[in-house]
Amino acid sequence: GRIVMLEPRRLAARAAASYMARLLGESVGESIGYRIRGDTRVSARTRVEVVTEGVLARLLSADPALESYGMVIFDEFHERSTHADLGLALVLETQMQLRPELRVLVMSATLDGDAVAALLASGDAPAPVVRSAGRMFPITTHYRPPRSGDRLEASVARVIREAVETDIGDVLVFLPGAAEQRRVGERLAGDSVLRSAHAIVHVLHGSMPMAAQDAALAAAPSGTRKIVLATSVAETSLTIEGVRVVIDSGLSRLPRYEPRVGMTRLDTVRVSRASADQRRGRAGRTAPGVCYRIWDQHEEFGFQPATRPEILDTDLASLALELADAGIHDPTTLRWLDVPRAGPFAGARELLALLGAIDERGRVTAHGKQMAALPLSPRLAHLLLLARARGHGVLGAEIAALLEERDIVRRQFGSAGDPPSDLALRVEVVRQRGAADRTHAGSTDATGTDAVLGGASIDRDALQRVRAVAVELQRRFPSRPSATSNDLHDTGSLLALAFPDRVARRRPGDAPRFLMRNGAGATIGRHDALADSEWLAIAELDGAAPDYRVVRAASLTLDDVKEAFATQFVREETVAWHETSRAVRGTRRTMLGALVIEESVVTDLPAEKVRAELLAQVVREGVSLLPWSASAAAMRARLAFLHRHDGSWPDVSDDTLATSLDAWLGPHVDGKRKWSDLAQVDLGGALLSLVPWERRAAVDRLAPSHLEVPSGSRIALDYGDPESPVLPVKLQEVFGWTTTPTLMGDRVPVTLHLLSPAQRPVQVTRDLAGFWRGSYFEVRKELRGRYPRHPWPEDPLTAPATRRAKPRGT
Repeated sequence: GRIVMLEPRRLAARAAASYMARLLGESVGESIGYRIRGDTRVSARTRVEVVTEGVLARLLSADPALESYGMVIFDEFHERSTHADLGLALVLETQMQLRPELRVLVMSATLDGDAVAALLASGDAPAPVVRSAGRMFPITTHYRPPRSGDRLEASVARVIREAVETDIGDVLVFLPGAAEQRRVGERLAGDSVLRSAHAIVHVLHGSMPMAAQDAALAAAPSGTRKIVLATSVAETSLTIEGVRVVIDSGLSRLPRYEPRVGMTRLDTVRVSRASADQRRGRAGRTAPGVCYRIWDQHEEFGFQPATRPEILDTDLASLALELADAGIHDPTTLRWLDVPRAGPFAGARELLALLGAIDERGRVTAHGKQMAALPLSPRLAHLLLLARARGHGVLGAEIAALLEERDIVRRQFGSAGDPPSDLALRVEVVRQRGAADRTHAGSTDATGTDAVLGGASIDRDALQRVRAVAVELQRRFPSRPSATSNDLHDTGSLLALAFPDRVARRRPGDAPRFLMRNGAGATIGRHDALADSEWLAIAELDGAAPDYRVVRAASLTLDDVKEAFATQFVREETVAWHETSRAVRGTRRTMLGALVIEESVVTDLPAEKVRAELLAQVVREGVSLLPWSASAAAMRARLAFLHRHDGSWPDVSDDTLATSLDAWLGPHVDGKRKWSDLAQVDLGGALLSLVPWERRAAVDRLAPSHLEVPSGSRIALDYGDPESPVLPVKLQEVFGWTTTPTLMGDRVPVTLHLLSPAQRPVQVTRDLAGFWRGSYFEVRKELRGRYPRHPWPEDPLTAPATRRAKPRGT
């Protein structure tokens, strides 16, 4: 049987196939071939097929038993791409269920061999591990940390000049991404040190044209030196002829998935120690070499030992679709080194259900099978299929190509503001010729394409790739022509099909802020052409919560939203508190996720819902903020006093009343919606409902609201201090009162505030008899001259109590 070998990258797949073919003295496509997206070189003679990305999964989908193959090889497995993890899990399942004779080989220079051997175990015996020490020449390592205030590009360019002047051989430079490659290349352009060394600068990343990739990999022409600005693609899978010097920025760009917005963001992070060692090793493949590291040596103590497997941090939608296509609902039934996390996997299945790829039981649909057969992510496959069905196949292919490749619009280094976000403008660029074709990296043209994009710079290489992918998609998946060639206005409606969770509506206010269907927020530049749009379909976001930044999107209309998602609308009636009107209000809404499509006020609200919401608002605001009248507040204080001295009486504290609103307040708020309506409620009477009927008479006996004093006046008790209520009374009104009054059946003495004729306290006491015997005479001496019309008898115990002054002239 044939051998199929999985490489984690397209660039590595082509390079590996070419290298093996050269060893045999053949051309690629004879004994050795490859299958990658958009390019296949195999023939009837091919014995070894090097494949990448989702090719193996599609082979398994077409032939689950892999009948044509006798062996599957997973190369560079330490990179732990999701495709490799999924491919190995599916092949092991095929081996166990259908093809026990199928051979499986896992290869890597830095692999945890024992863990993989245990995974591949047959019965109790682990799979055999074959180790080859290989050949490594000595490497001298230098540390060149950035200077204070230097950007990464400046530090890297400086070290490149140093290496070219002091070392021999070609130079391989590791940078996190294409933007840094471009900026370092701009710094090196025309450099005298490189010119005198006849050094040629190449860029190497996975999305480059094949001819440019081949030039970067090939040996430098005689009499010249090569400087290759590469991403992590060159860490392990490639051998670049002539490299003797490695310069490592120490940075890598890795995917990080945010389930809330269904977005995989590329974060620039420190490399792991394993990756740093891999990069360093590239300098010693063919001769002694040199490695320059753009960091302090002591920083390495903080490096992670190894890079986290991609399956733990990336979008699992493609994986979930491929499993569903294979008839596997539960990923835990397969063998994995790292099982897909339950939360992200469940989120991926929710998205597939939203796209119509799986049914309510999780089984793949006919539409889902078509999606799985396309060399695109599930979102873009869904978009392309529906675009074809609607007669917009060309536009769908262009949108899919634009989103599959790196953005053709880029911000100029040092420029202010963001590039325009409108995807429809990018489609227009793809369709244009002339000015767009003349635009090259790092430059702009004042006419044509750049006029359309407001002066933004166009990445010519990315534009060419997008056009090529769009043409290939149209060729492989043709559709009937559109009724009109001017279909740019349909960009948003097609984009919404691929990103239904990121349909967004503008929030009220002046700032261009949007709410997405998934509940997350997004913002866009004030001067962006889409800033005034009411509706958006958002394809790409950046930044972080609470407001992500819109990178690529298209405008929608409400009619577009209704046409695409009417069957997903949810109609609901809510009864909720309306803060502006300070009342319970009913609303009838048509919702799409977190988005309100239509809204109207409901007047005939169920009484029980109104009551529940009004009471809930009391809890939110606090019982103390109810409109307590003086009498109601006094009743609450009396009950608090009773509870303080006898726990069998009800607790009327804020917390306890809040938890028992239904019992004491609920029966009194029927027919009321507004906070102001609560002023009509007898809150004191409502509180009394907490006291059993047979005990209510005891309230007045044990905690009376008023006490009658010797003058005949009924004076209100102040229960503000539940330990001992206060009776404020004029001193002349208690002449003849020999003992302090008590409450709770003589258990709690009243605190007397004895007042002057001007209602000012002259004595506070709980011992009235003691006051008459002692302090009274000091008070009498001090006040009788000030208040001569009021009686100040020498014997207050026998004097008549009075609330009046003596007549004038007496």
